Amino acid sequence: MKLFFGDIKGDKVIWVVVLFLSLFSLLAVYSSTGTLAYKYQGGNTEYYMLKHFIILFLGLLFMYLAHKIKYIYYSPIFQIALWISIPLLFFTLIFGLNLNDAKRVLPLPFNLTFQTSDLAKLTLIIYLAYLLTKKQDYIKDFKSAFVPIMLPVLLVVFFILPANFSTAAMIFATSLVLMFVGRVNLKYIFSLVGIGVVALALFILVLMQMPVDRQGRLGTWKNRIESFTKGDGDNFQIEQAEIAIAGGGIFGKMPGNSTQRNFLPHPYSDFIFAIIIEEYGLLGGAFMVLLYLIILFRAVVIMTKIPQTFGAFLSIGVAFSLVFQAMVNMGVAVGLLPVTGQPLPLVSMGGTSIWFTSISLGILLSVSKEIATKEKLQSIEDEAVVADNN
Repeated sequence: MKLFFGDIKGDKVIWVVVLFLSLFSLLAVYSSTGTLAYKYQGGNTEYYMLKHFIILFLGLLFMYLAHKIKYIYYSPIFQIALWISIPLLFFTLIFGLNLNDAKRVLPLPFNLTFQTSDLAKLTLIIYLAYLLTKKQDYIKDFKSAFVPIMLPVLLVVFFILPANFSTAAMIFATSLVLMFVGRVNLKYIFSLVGIGVVALALFILVLMQMPVDRQGRLGTWKNRIESFTKGDGDNFQIEQAEIAIAGGGIFGKMPGNSTQRNFLPHPYSDFIFAIIIEEYGLLGGAFMVLLYLIILFRAVVIMTKIPQTFGAFLSIGVAFSLVFQAMVNMGVAVGLLPVTGQPLPLVSMGGTSIWFTSISLGILLSVSKEIATKEKLQSIEDEAVVADNN
């Protein structure tokens, strides 16, 4: 173990948060997969727990390896990866596994799947951080700065949108935040929002003109929005999540005592936050929210301390994307947002989603590691100056 984890560096607060999230993940997944185990594994409740533990352990290993690499090396790596991920998104849209009328994933060995949008999201964030850094001297220029920044965003969102509206919307929002932080002209950002709204409206109009069996996810989007806006209790998922949350009270039913896990669809992924509140209460849910906000706060601290612009953009982009996804998942569970199907980062049961979240956190830790190195060198220099003066 010391060979791999004997020299962990970077922001210690983030490492502690990761350990807490991992612990919540193991307990919540084990508790919420009982029905799944009885349905598919003959009652072997340890099967999904062991599978999730292995995936989570590999994620922590990927995080460790990612934090060992100097963050500036991610720029050339992910510039190439972005232009690989875009054709992969197109390939997935055409030949991916059809799950719930959506082709989002490619099959992998050992009954795992690869969600290509996870790769595209991370590569796009890093690529935008690189472009914003490179073009800071003329960032207000439309042709030289805004157009090259805008094009990869539109491409990625365009290929993700048909199968996964919520992921496309979150990637678009994260890109806008990065542009704002990167000092892109506000009128260009608002114009991009306008382009996005018009393009979405045209896309929906085109789908509406097609036969019902060719409309893809349009019917699902419509039903979810109508159920949310009416608030008439027709949405079974939200209703069961609300029962779980109400049953948890302040202190919860304690680990393993959830009853709604037997009724709530996907209690181990999309609605795992509802199970956490049911078992750990309002205090447990608030603590979970706090953990993600700490990650965002530490990223802001890292952004203000890191001397390199690329590191600043990279840290806030990665952290905002992760925390924004967490807030969307939690918002759905408590009935503040329509159902989206977004997992809770590093907590929900999954494969590649956990791994890419882990890599993202590893990159954030890599940036924070440079701050510690800089502060150590500064301390040595200060001591040397004091010694010379004496």
